[in-house]
Amino acid sequence: MSFGSPYVLLALLALPLLLVLYVGAQRNRRAAARAFAAPALLPAVAPRRPGWRRHAPMVLFALALAVLIAAAAKPQRTHTVPVERASIMLATDVSGSMLATDVQPNRLIAAKRAARRFVSEVPSRVNIGVMAFNGHASVLASPTRDRAAIAAAIDQESVSGGTATGAAIETATKVLQQVPGENGRRPPGAIVLISDGSSEFGVDPVVAAQQAGRLKIPIYTVALGTDHGTITVPKSGDQPGTVTKTVPPDPQAMQQIAHASGGEAFTAETADGLRAVYQRLGSQLGHRSEEQQITTLFAGGAIVLLLLGAGLSTRFFGRLI
Repeated sequence: MSFGSPYVLLALLALPLLLVLYVGAQRNRRAAARAFAAPALLPAVAPRRPGWRRHAPMVLFALALAVLIAAAAKPQRTHTVPVERASIMLATDVSGSMLATDVQPNRLIAAKRAARRFVSEVPSRVNIGVMAFNGHASVLASPTRDRAAIAAAIDQESVSGGTATGAAIETATKVLQQVPGENGRRPPGAIVLISDGSSEFGVDPVVAAQQAGRLKIPIYTVALGTDHGTITVPKSGDQPGTVTKTVPPDPQAMQQIAHASGGEAFTAETADGLRAVYQRLGSQLGHRSEEQQITTLFAGGAIVLLLLGAGLSTRFFGRLI
């Protein structure tokens, strides 16, 4: 919880002073009672003393005053609400290394399954686009709310070729720039980039990420796979047979991309880890934090305390104070 006008809370410093004044008033009351009658005669003059009842209404009044001061400071709490009209581009690496089986059943299938779950968890008002990239970037679905079309686009992803991450970022950025806005303002956009290796050719992905960052389009990267991932490829040249090639991910490169764009970097070494990352991103990108004032709750509580204090004072002493 926070306060819109926190300096108003300085008024709470007056409460200890009021307490001192109240204690002084009670001492004066007792001194006056002793002057009115000798101590030995007090039980006969006032056989029933109020005890704690004398102070209960004032305690409630003091609490009510503290709550009213807090209400004047405009208390507010943070809660999450679904974003409106945001667009997210899901960019998935479909290069040959995505056939590695260190992420079961293989990296691409695990990525497609996690993407479908991500789409199902993002609020329906969020537009989602799908693209695949290897040596070049292909937009499989422009940002849309049609979840069936998005699922069909994810199913189209298939493995081939190398990795051109920079081209994927440039393409995703251009697509998000073309999303229609309102009142001259482009709706919020973000890129979720999943890849298992370094960019092999084409545009420098960090430069492309910096351009996305200048356009307020953060990139959330997911480095998929382990250092032990391998694929089987044909031998080079005219040599017969195949060879096993290690295809470790490059989390450092993905971190640089995320940092350059103002996004966040994640790693996923298993299918469960990838699902957890996508679940977090679904909540993070599909909702935004919003401050909600709760002044009326505080004011209502103060009124209840005031009424309770007044009721006790009237019942015990036949007066409000």
